[in-house]
Amino acid sequence: MGAKWKDADVSHDEAGRPRPAQADDAAQLLALWQCLFDEMRSPTSTTWREQALDWFARHVDDRALARIAVIEVAGELVASAVGTLEIGVPNPMSPTGRGVRLANVITLPAYRGRGYATELIRDVVAWARAAGVDRIDLSATPEGQRIYQRLGFTPASAPRLKRIL
Repeated sequence: MGAKWKDADVSHDEAGRPRPAQADDAAQLLALWQCLFDEMRSPTSTTWREQALDWFARHVDDRALARIAVIEVAGELVASAVGTLEIGVPNPMSPTGRGVRLANVITLPAYRGRGYATELIRDVVAWARAAGVDRIDLSATPEGQRIYQRLGFTPASAPRLKRIL
């Protein structure tokens, strides 16, 4: 799957292959993301859900700014990954200043070990290449790091910091 992703190349019903999310996937996608946050033991607030639905509605069809890839099996979304375009100042590590943030990579526990996360990550990487970005950034759990490293991601030398506002 090293070639550029083309939506028309994969039928909607073909299990195990990434496809772009569609507007009617919103509820299932939100449930997948909740599973991810539950596994990460994130705070139990649900206020993010309305904001996430609003974000999804604005970006689901905006292929220039976001790639929301999913895998569907028997009508159920079982895995997802999201790539969002970030525009920054060009610098030695990003000569174009164009990057992608890879996030919300999750496969339901019953479907793990089938390569779905790998296929979704490859899908987002292909989208990023086609968008002309020169780096992809992500945060990974210790369990997920091996998948990313196998796909060519390397640990960053600078620690990631955050501030909640």
